[in-house]
Amino acid sequence: MLKLNLSRTTLATVISAALLAFASPSFAAPAPKAAATASAADVLPFKATEKTLPNGLKVIVVPTGFPNLVSVHIPVQTGSRNEVEPGKSGFAHFFEHMMFRGTPTYPPEKYQQIITKAGARQNAYTSDDLTNYYTTFAKEDLETVLKVEADRFQHLSYPVEAFKTESRAVLGEYNKNSANPMQKLFETQREAAFTTHTYRHTTMGFLKDIEDMPNQYEYSKVFFERWYRPERTTVIIAGDVEPAKAVAMVEKYWGSWKRGSFKSNVPVEPAAKGAQYRHVPWPTPTLPLVTVAFRAPAFSETQKDQAALNMLLSLSFGRTSPLYKRLVQDEQKVDQLFDFTPNRVDPTLATIGARVKKPADAVYVRDAILETVAKLRDEPVSAAALADAKSANKYGLIRSLDNTEAIASTLASYVHFDRSYHTLNRYYRVVDSLTPADLQAAALKYLVDDAMVVTTLSHEALPADIKTLPAMASFAPKAADAKFDVLVQKSALPQIRFKLLFSAGSAHDPKGKEGLAALTAAMVSAAGSRERKIDEVTKALFPLAGSFSEQTDKEMTTFTGSTHRDNWDQYMAIAMPLLVEPGLREEDFRRLKDAQKNALVLDLKDNNEEEFGKERLQANVFAGTPYGHPVLGTLKGIESITLDDVKNFYRQAYTQGAVRVGMSGDVSDKMVASLKTALARLPATGNLAATPAIRGRMPNGLEVEIVEKNTRATAISFGLPLEVTRSHPDFPALWMAKTWLGEHRASSARLYQRIREERGMNYGDYAYIEAFPRGMFQFFPNPNLGRKAQLFEVWIRPVAPQNGHFALRAALFELDQLVANGLSQQDFETTRGYLMKNVFVMTATQDQQLGYALDAQWYKTPEFTRMMREGLAKLTVADVNAAIKKHLSSKNLSVVIITKDAAGLKEKLVMDAFSPISYDAKKPQWLLDEDQQIGAMKLGIKAEAVRITPAVQAFAE
Repeated sequence: MLKLNLSRTTLATVISAALLAFASPSFAAPAPKAAATASAADVLPFKATEKTLPNGLKVIVVPTGFPNLVSVHIPVQTGSRNEVEPGKSGFAHFFEHMMFRGTPTYPPEKYQQIITKAGARQNAYTSDDLTNYYTTFAKEDLETVLKVEADRFQHLSYPVEAFKTESRAVLGEYNKNSANPMQKLFETQREAAFTTHTYRHTTMGFLKDIEDMPNQYEYSKVFFERWYRPERTTVIIAGDVEPAKAVAMVEKYWGSWKRGSFKSNVPVEPAAKGAQYRHVPWPTPTLPLVTVAFRAPAFSETQKDQAALNMLLSLSFGRTSPLYKRLVQDEQKVDQLFDFTPNRVDPTLATIGARVKKPADAVYVRDAILETVAKLRDEPVSAAALADAKSANKYGLIRSLDNTEAIASTLASYVHFDRSYHTLNRYYRVVDSLTPADLQAAALKYLVDDAMVVTTLSHEALPADIKTLPAMASFAPKAADAKFDVLVQKSALPQIRFKLLFSAGSAHDPKGKEGLAALTAAMVSAAGSRERKIDEVTKALFPLAGSFSEQTDKEMTTFTGSTHRDNWDQYMAIAMPLLVEPGLREEDFRRLKDAQKNALVLDLKDNNEEEFGKERLQANVFAGTPYGHPVLGTLKGIESITLDDVKNFYRQAYTQGAVRVGMSGDVSDKMVASLKTALARLPATGNLAATPAIRGRMPNGLEVEIVEKNTRATAISFGLPLEVTRSHPDFPALWMAKTWLGEHRASSARLYQRIREERGMNYGDYAYIEAFPRGMFQFFPNPNLGRKAQLFEVWIRPVAPQNGHFALRAALFELDQLVANGLSQQDFETTRGYLMKNVFVMTATQDQQLGYALDAQWYKTPEFTRMMREGLAKLTVADVNAAIKKHLSSKNLSVVIITKDAAGLKEKLVMDAFSPISYDAKKPQWLLDEDQQIGAMKLGIKAEAVRITPAVQAFAE
């Protein structure tokens, strides 16, 4: 509803960085530059209007051709790069949070009301070089959004109490990220690579500085005054917008913002003085990580070095590379191989990394990477490979521009360098001009011994040789139509997308073979066809920027294909055999089976308490039903699956009679016919039995499972089974109730306000009436997750262990109030107004629109946005409150808690002991009084209703 509380501060999230460019003083406002038609050499096909105001603020307006929505992005040229004072790291990211704390004119609650009324979704992110704020909303609210945004950029105001509360939330974000091994590895890598430049610390900052933030209230004001100035800021307005009117609105509300005078001197990093090695010992089991990094050039739209190095490493370590085929597919020593050369204002790091399956292979994998690097210095890439890479780069960008927000976001990631719309176009002209000689020159200049940093992370001991770094020279090279309908969503988009939704999912897994549906789908999409191995498929799709992927859920497996219309015939010849003539080779089976086990044990259980808790809640509520295990399966189930099991499931599940087909984009009749002809090669029918009606078990009182795990935080999820799905008449009413209580990543919802905002206990608190797998990574759920039974769920993101008991009580207190009192008329009107507009935002992309349309077929409902708007329009507050009382409960719930001291927490729960809470900042008396009421709230949990499960046992069988 309002600010989404996911700060995108990890290394791989923000692709470009900001160039600190100060506008020259201007005493006469220039007229807006005329909107120029994109030339044939440009990758952006839009007409943009640009203007620089007298105070230095840059305005860029881009009509995108998509109706109804506008997306405003405001990149500010400040990031962790600008944190030059010792002890003050992390403040750029901290202001990403504080900017939502209000002004005298628009305090937080009033600001939230305005954004909610606009039906908007809003968020921000911080990187090394910029902070970007963005909002997507209905076009009629453009002036309102520009007005309130201008106010907070010019008049941000927050009391010391709010400052201290948010500083604890930032620490909570750091603690959340601490469960990610990759995050810690990159922190260590940076500290080794940089001695002077501020890139030494990540965007989150040093832990000691984050812990000291509550004492830095006065400095926070200094930081804001320095960096939040018009000459460092760009206002990007994209969507269904009239440029002249939009520019006039910006002038009206932003024109009085005063230019700043502060000049920053970011220290220059001295030349590297030799290769370095660092190791990170990891306290819990995980696969070893090996990264090799080199000093890399700064972003440039005129010089070739950065673009050349980026292209070279992508070709050499990406999915089409020989090394990927060798390490991941053939030898299966690695389950992830990646490269990352970010766009940054100053010279940075280019990283090559691998996740190794066995510690004993760490040296072998490192040397394989170094051998490849050495070869790049001696041999140029082929002209054909480079041409393919350029093609993939171009079409990949075009493919991503399928909605207004994506267009604005892409612009923001390049505009901030010199606050120009044309930066991206100029950069892609540099890319187009690259030659094999340019790439080899970049290798000779940057891939050198002195600039190398090797970093490893592991739980188990690595071979002793990993500490000895070999010189690069030591690696010198030595020698009939189908019988089904196709849903077509015709549009002008040149990117063609299709979805094949099969009624086959993990609910169809045979007993003892849990995980079979997911593994079979992976074998189709990621194991090659009969004629092409997967590496050959990947290489063939690369120049087309084509993709073919799978998603498996309880009742559905969906394959999604995407390619540019120019490449349709070529794409179909490569991608469709994956489904109709899969390779199903033993070597791919072993690789993908290992990957699925790692996804279950490492990525879910060991490294992600939040998703682990949500999956465990699902399994508990639906125990004894086909929904009673994760889609990934169980460890014993995965291990028992054979290649013959996969082949048999494939024959039963992927049939013409079990598929729903949809296509979108500039689709021709010929394309529809070719897709139907390809699918006609599938069997007409199979013998996969339909799943029975699913009914979860209603808990009797509060039934608690405490999963004991060595973790520094406590994650909580609780819920109960629902008979309400999209085909149920009460669905719109419950959708409204969950939105008011805990809209996903929305800061105005009740749980978020009471637990995170008022108390600063954690990173967010949400509620759901539909399954939302991978929720901690996404703003909106994927389509094609249809289920016959659903779960009402409350997700309390990790809190400090000493606050776990109180957090559970606080959430139950709010749920109890909702069930007892329902929504007020005002809450009802506000929430309905938001949802009437937000339904367009959550279905804005090409993929979402096509996926929701197929879901409507599966549920046998009208198109989703129409169904929701019509359903919401008919509702009364009495309808909503009646549905709440009928379907929800605060007394009978299944609870899952993941924590370290399971026995201690069980004792507190069973004793109903008072749960205190303390704060760093002063709190209002009403809140302290409520804390006393919540802390003493009796939950009535019986000892026999609490069980403790060691984490290692969860999903074992």
